Amino acid sequence: MTGSVGPQTGPAGPAPAPPVRPVVRVAVGQIASTADRAANRRIAADAVRAAAAAYADLLVLPEYAAAFHPAGVGPGLAEPLDGPFVTTLREQAAQTGVAVIAGTAAPAAADRAANVVVAVDGHGDLVGTYRKVHLYDAFGTRESDRLEPGPADAPPLVVDVAGLRFGVLTCYDLRFPESARRLVDAGAQVLVVPSAWASGPLKVAHWTTLATARAIENTAAVVAVGQTGRGVVGRSLVVGPDGVLALEMDETPALRTVDLDPAELAAVRERNPSLANRRYRVVPA
Repeated sequence: MTGSVGPQTGPAGPAPAPPVRPVVRVAVGQIASTADRAANRRIAADAVRAAAAAYADLLVLPEYAAAFHPAGVGPGLAEPLDGPFVTTLREQAAQTGVAVIAGTAAPAAADRAANVVVAVDGHGDLVGTYRKVHLYDAFGTRESDRLEPGPADAPPLVVDVAGLRFGVLTCYDLRFPESARRLVDAGAQVLVVPSAWASGPLKVAHWTTLATARAIENTAAVVAVGQTGRGVVGRSLVVGPDGVLALEMDETPALRTVDLDPAELAAVRERNPSLANRRYRVVPA
């Protein structure tokens, strides 16, 4: 969605002015998580506070924001959803009023973990979780050796923030258009994609192209937030429902804001009624 892009927030830059309602301000928290979970909690807490200082309604953090290693995330980096990381997010959300969507890993059966995105509202309540359905068994990597996939028939995670509906998918899910369409069928106006997009030949081109395609074909904004650091590309971006980039970041850790206008999204869908013109429905396999 074409929106106003706020300046970088934090010590190096001023906070943007308060948004002119009824737009919804989204903070994109591009961070570099490591295996040091205590350090990651501090980074996440700082990001929530920076988002609040920027008058954001929602902060989106990447996949594996709780703990990440470029060689792979498994049970050794997992913690329960009532553990320290999600508790930190809930406490910070309750203190600031900023909703948070962020990636973590939780224990699962058979010595594996589950790749989980959590949604916390501005009151600090855990209002939803999504377990990654499509595991990254591609480009020489086998995420399924360490992770248990989420059930394909689980209800879509769509959460309301300030009157706008945000649907959640994760990283490799971006390559499967039916995942995004199922969220839109459930009412999503914005697709949120926390990611740790692996680096490699053509991977940045794939990331940008796929995020743009998901936006255009669904007439939905896409907020794709990437881990940055060793082995991943960063390059977080926000794409409007017309395919226009509203924000594109580099590989540097930073927090940026974008204002999403529900009226603008509705206008794009009126001009381009492709959702109404479709002839097929998406159902779990």
